[in-house]
Amino acid sequence: MSAQQTPMMQQYLGIKAEFPDTLLFYRMGDFYELFFDDARKAAQLLDITLTARGQSNGQPIPMAGVPFHSADNYIARLVRQGVSVAIAEQIGDPALSKGPVERKVVRVITPGTLTDEAYLDERTDNLLVAICTSKQSAGIAALEVSSGRFSVLEVANEAELLAEVERLRPAELLYSEDQFVPESLQQRSGARSMAPWHFDSDTAWRLLTQQLKTRDLRGFGCENMTLAVRAAGALLHYARDTQRNDLPHVRALLVEQPDDAIVIDPASRRNLEIDINQQGESSHTLAWIMDKTATAMGSRLLKRWLNRPLRNREVLRQRQNLIGQLLDNHQWENLQGLLKQIGDIERILSRVALASARPRDLARLRDALAVLPELRQQLEPMDSPLARTLWTDVQEFPGWVERLQKAIIDNPPVVIRDGGVIAEGYDAELDELRGLSENAGDYLVQMEIRERERTGISTLKVGYNRVHGYYIEISKAQADDVPVDYIRRQTLKNAERFITPELKTFEDKALSARSRALSREKMLYDELLVELGLDLAPLQISAAAVAQLDVLVNLAERADTLRLVQPELTEDDRIDIRQGRHPVVENLIRDPFVANDTQLGSGRRMQIITGPNMGGKSTYMRQVALIVLLAHIGSYVPADSCTLATVDRIFTRMGSSDDVAGGRSTFMVEMTETANILHNATERSLVLMDEVGRGTSTFDGLSLAWAAAEHLARQTGAFTLFATHYFEMTALPETCAGVVNVHLKATEHDERIIFLHSVEEGPASQSYGLQVAQLAGVPASVIGAARQQLQKLEQGSLPPTSVKFPDVRDQPHQADMFATLPSAVETRLGKIDPDNLSPRAALDLLYELKGLL
Repeated sequence: MSAQQTPMMQQYLGIKAEFPDTLLFYRMGDFYELFFDDARKAAQLLDITLTARGQSNGQPIPMAGVPFHSADNYIARLVRQGVSVAIAEQIGDPALSKGPVERKVVRVITPGTLTDEAYLDERTDNLLVAICTSKQSAGIAALEVSSGRFSVLEVANEAELLAEVERLRPAELLYSEDQFVPESLQQRSGARSMAPWHFDSDTAWRLLTQQLKTRDLRGFGCENMTLAVRAAGALLHYARDTQRNDLPHVRALLVEQPDDAIVIDPASRRNLEIDINQQGESSHTLAWIMDKTATAMGSRLLKRWLNRPLRNREVLRQRQNLIGQLLDNHQWENLQGLLKQIGDIERILSRVALASARPRDLARLRDALAVLPELRQQLEPMDSPLARTLWTDVQEFPGWVERLQKAIIDNPPVVIRDGGVIAEGYDAELDELRGLSENAGDYLVQMEIRERERTGISTLKVGYNRVHGYYIEISKAQADDVPVDYIRRQTLKNAERFITPELKTFEDKALSARSRALSREKMLYDELLVELGLDLAPLQISAAAVAQLDVLVNLAERADTLRLVQPELTEDDRIDIRQGRHPVVENLIRDPFVANDTQLGSGRRMQIITGPNMGGKSTYMRQVALIVLLAHIGSYVPADSCTLATVDRIFTRMGSSDDVAGGRSTFMVEMTETANILHNATERSLVLMDEVGRGTSTFDGLSLAWAAAEHLARQTGAFTLFATHYFEMTALPETCAGVVNVHLKATEHDERIIFLHSVEEGPASQSYGLQVAQLAGVPASVIGAARQQLQKLEQGSLPPTSVKFPDVRDQPHQADMFATLPSAVETRLGKIDPDNLSPRAALDLLYELKGLL
């Protein structure tokens, strides 16, 4: 540190040295200032003015700043861009400081540790995640600081690690710099490498038992999960360090097991558009259509359910039973009305625990707690086991309702800083101090009247300003007539201002009353937060139960509104969906949605699906996956009836895109996803594969598609929907048991295609490729030329009935997918009468046919 720096700048540089990779907001009066590179970066990211202050080594010091009262908006913008911010506040008393006022960092705001309402998307989890890896397995820990939800999980391989991280979508990801971590994770936004000591096993055990107030971790079921515990320890240390707090709201550790839920790999998750669509937005997704929750915490819980569908049939049946009861006589309507009066108490309680709750948080908590008795009253008559559990967990807090109603005014200001939050009548001392301050005007009016009568001076006025305080003002002409107890305070151009011992005494009392009232109000507010924190455990249990009830009420409303039915979860080995519908597409199109059946079971494991482009193959396949997914969160499903086996994984290989950043072509991405399916699918998996092999040459692609389908049919035995434009694939049922052909029906009218979208048994009879191209606007001249070329190709191809896949490479031309015209060889043979051929004529004909071939 340079001795040439000013004392204030030396203080700044000392604090900055502790946070080299974080923007330091350094409090100076009414501003947060940034210096040097921090100032340059903030000016660029926030579009604020870059100035200079003083010099360092002969050069001006770059400086940028933001007003402290509006700093939240600026910090929120930085955090959304993945930037961390350290807040250095003045903690010393300026009146007692000989040098710079003492400052220290009171909080570090990082993308994964946000708690303030201004920084967060209220309906989306904001997770801090840490991973700890070994050669074969990995431990994962996830913490949402804004709610206190803390969980751990161990996975067996890299594929499962990638799948879980994609499910969690962390805002910030911590990993050890000395361990193997897939490059794709290191390149994620918010990824941060940590020194190895953060992941020390002994330190992790000590931190976790201290946080959870237990002697060991056996009660949580993770005593043997060494990697997960190490990850949890690193995560907890980081969260405590950034929050400068012991995180009292983090009271439990949830252990997740991979076998508890359906595994969905990252590619499949993207293809299914569960809560994020292909463009990275939330619209037109499954969550978008299924989420009409009344509370933000309910919305977040629903998305967690959708992203981690369960395999436990008993839990799912309990949810179904409660949804059924809520549908009886539309009981969900009353509950939904009550739930809409409840705010995000889950995150409010976390801010209470962190002592960062704002006045409006307490007002929303007060109003929410007042609704809980009526909520319990609505639940009480319901006899399902889950309803009884929720009734027990949703507790009543009449003492806190009464106290908060007395303590907080109806519509409090945003912050406590300027007072006006604590209601009149809550604290006698505060009321007295406020009275002194607020009644000052009446006192001054009365004093002015008295002093005019006493002195006989008609121009006498009693006033106040922030610079000089209280004063008596008299015109120049009458200034010589003032009493002897008047003490001159200020001379103006046309008047003199005086003070009297009485007015000075009142001034001291009134001005001190204002600051003392504000100090008293802040003390009372902090006292409320501390005492609320003592009841944090039952309050959090109630909040979690309300969130779960909100999700189930929402699913009942969706079932009622969207015409959903209760699926039957069976141990039988089958998927039987009658008149299934795509929940999102159905609600986006104006025309009636064409529902379709899906039957997969012991004698029918794979459907080979053919039909024209735009015929609805992709929609049909995805709707099956989404129906299966909804059934595994306990929801009703869009179908007339549905019987399902429990599946262990959902795989999709659909669509095509390059991985430019990873240097992988479309076909490479396709084959990577296909390889993942072939390696990991089981007989209990649902597999959707669309257009496998289309990214390479015809025969290569056909060979790969055939072999992949055959592997799934013969060796894996998964529930499989296999869509293809290779008509040769329709021969697979002839050689593989359990494989059937279905097609999406279409018809042609006036040379234009009409898509019927219905699934029917058997292979498609025509491709309609030229008609789809015409529909897309391809010029008529090109369509005409294509028709001519198609006829030539068809004439040179073999009839599809003669195609046997193992011999396909021996054919000089690929058989057209839907060829209907006879070839030249067939035409010639059709004109021959073999009984009238001489040996010489027969030999000549053979040479002729060879030439045609």
